[in-house]
Amino acid sequence: MTLLHIGAFHLDIDSHKNTVWHALAPRTRILCVLLMVFAIVLTSNGRWWTWGIYSAAIVSLLFLTRITLPVLLKRIAVELSFVGVVLLGTLFRDGGEVIWAWGFLQITTTGLTVLGSVTLKALLSLMMLNLLTLTTSVPALLNGLLELRTPPLLVATIASMYRYLGVLMGEFNAMRRAAACRNLMTNKHWQRLVIGNTIGSLFIRTYDRGERIYHAMLSRGYQGTFPLEKVPSAGRRDIVALTLTLLVMLAGQSVYLLEK
Repeated sequence: MTLLHIGAFHLDIDSHKNTVWHALAPRTRILCVLLMVFAIVLTSNGRWWTWGIYSAAIVSLLFLTRITLPVLLKRIAVELSFVGVVLLGTLFRDGGEVIWAWGFLQITTTGLTVLGSVTLKALLSLMMLNLLTLTTSVPALLNGLLELRTPPLLVATIASMYRYLGVLMGEFNAMRRAAACRNLMTNKHWQRLVIGNTIGSLFIRTYDRGERIYHAMLSRGYQGTFPLEKVPSAGRRDIVALTLTLLVMLAGQSVYLLEK
């Protein structure tokens, strides 16, 4: 899914802006995003007012961070195209009033409620996660994970995965240019053959190159951890941000309890 993101694999194109959100420590941003995602996902189906409060808070945060909306929307569209297959399966559920039926397939009010609820959960969660990756650089994210007591080996694995995904895209673009220079991409039949052969040889080439990169890292003193980037330290504004996040969560859940 990450390979389909636009650009030359730049996840953090808005990380250098100067806003209140960017002034927070990376671990505070991670905590705020995780708290909101958990609150969104754990809310029961059909609690529209609760998700309305969360949506208002997220949209306000998007404007506060001055995020590049076209890039955000394109990423969410790519990710929802994968999630959409699963979402359609929630539509055909038993229970409630039958709205449409054809053979063993039927659409009910319960199915529509579940579909709308799961779609909103996925959309809001993706907005928060993409907001985090767009506004926080990868080194800062890794530093934040380390400050949150994430196992260093797991953080090193994530960092290596990000680095090797960049290598994978570089190899793919080189092979695609080579095929285009040989006029192999003009015919649909040849395109299928080229893409099939490219996928097969891509992993072999990236595996060899990954080995070379790893040995180069070892020769430069790599010991399993990456150098830390200077990031904003936690302060009073971080406490305020976490408090506001908790208040939004409580406001949404209080509406959920009142609906009962």
